[in-house]
Amino acid sequence: MATECHAEFTFWKVGPQEVHVDFAGGRIVSDAGLLAIRDFDKKIGFIAGLAERWPDPRAQPCVKHTAEALLTQQVYQILGGYADWNDAQSLRDDPLFLTLVGVSPDEERSLASGSTLARFHHAYTRRDAELPPEERPVLLEQQAALCRRIALGNDYLVETFIRTRRRPPRFIILDLDATDDPTHGQQVLSGYHGYFGQHQYFPLLVYDGVSGFPLGAWLRPGTVHASCGAAATLQALIAQLRAAFPGVRILVRADTGFAMPEMYDFCEHEGLLYVFGFASNEILKARTAAWLADLEEYYHWYGHRERSVQRFEVINDYQAQTWSRPRRIIAKIEINPCGTNRRFTVTNLPGNPRSIYQHVYVKRGDVPESPIGELKKGLCGDRLSSHRFRANAMKLVEHMMAYALVVLYREAVADAVPELAKAEVSTWRQLLWKVGARVVTTGRRIWFHFSETWPFRALWIRAHEAAEVFVRHLQQLWEHAAPPGREPDLLM
Repeated sequence: MATECHAEFTFWKVGPQEVHVDFAGGRIVSDAGLLAIRDFDKKIGFIAGLAERWPDPRAQPCVKHTAEALLTQQVYQILGGYADWNDAQSLRDDPLFLTLVGVSPDEERSLASGSTLARFHHAYTRRDAELPPEERPVLLEQQAALCRRIALGNDYLVETFIRTRRRPPRFIILDLDATDDPTHGQQVLSGYHGYFGQHQYFPLLVYDGVSGFPLGAWLRPGTVHASCGAAATLQALIAQLRAAFPGVRILVRADTGFAMPEMYDFCEHEGLLYVFGFASNEILKARTAAWLADLEEYYHWYGHRERSVQRFEVINDYQAQTWSRPRRIIAKIEINPCGTNRRFTVTNLPGNPRSIYQHVYVKRGDVPESPIGELKKGLCGDRLSSHRFRANAMKLVEHMMAYALVVLYREAVADAVPELAKAEVSTWRQLLWKVGARVVTTGRRIWFHFSETWPFRALWIRAHEAAEVFVRHLQQLWEHAAPPGREPDLLM
């Protein structure tokens, strides 16, 4: 129980006025802006829908904190910037987080502690502590539950993407990427990666290339190849998308780490378009030498007018030794004050090479690189500090769930509040989530009193109202099948 403190302090003076501090302000919270996104979450049933399916091997009659409560607590801690399990210690009695989870601040109840969250992520039950490891009857049950959670979480991301599209897309871009996740200590399946020069995990992430919505997050050992498991991940994902959107055209986009023969073969077998970055080699350098010489001649005479000149060419008959057949290579040849630069992509897209390179492949800077930056910088997606691999894999899925909520809310307000259409997580948190409020409870209401001088009050209200319109539109679509929409072809 908290000890009441009646201390008062007087600091310096501002003109004739003394700066005075006391502890009589009542219950004050610091992340009250999260109420709007939680209201949005509840109305679309995002976390609740996931929790309904969540495997939970705990003895349910003895459960104090439900799976939905624990998932909600964890996701909103991540959104608030409290990514670690031990952050729960200081938040479990916070009136805001109690309200977010569905507990009245007046109840003599606390949220889950850090140790409870940790046990939940390990699918741990108290039965585990009663026997030595080799005799624990629920060990396989735990492992199976964790594996099902990870697969279910990724499937649920795809389902959420499908059911929140306001118009059935005619074209979907699947952006694949792998990102380094440094590890510390003796974490299971951590490994030293020579390219990154560190011990790490190497998760595989998938995003929708238009909206940036996350479609999958698979934790992998630190020493695997970037493309490990990518084809299997795509196969399951594509099956879901094609079942929901018959006739949809799908483009797979990735960097050189995924430029492997099995990826080309898979995409071609499945009828997918693809564009992958491709590493330079001596054969490609020789094939593009004449084009480079022509560009150097041009730059010599006209370089004073243009700081950078580029040329795009196509090699239609390139076939590496491990390839089953020739494929199309697009070469970008550039000269600028820093020197020459040749970049390559391998693709089965027809059309103008400049357009494919600049308007399709280079857009990877928007997705997936920007969402990965938001996941890691804004939502601490690389803070996977558990010893066990499966627990860390589940934690990664939760970070992706938090990011999915951000993307959905951003989509909901984009038209009505254009200044937030491309706002990153850090901007949302700084402007609209990290805001203090005084909490007052009555028999019928839990009041969160915001300051009348809050400079972003109007922006927060506009965003909330726009989200309400978005939710009503979705609910109408769910009740009545919407007619197919028409979207412009990406490559036209």
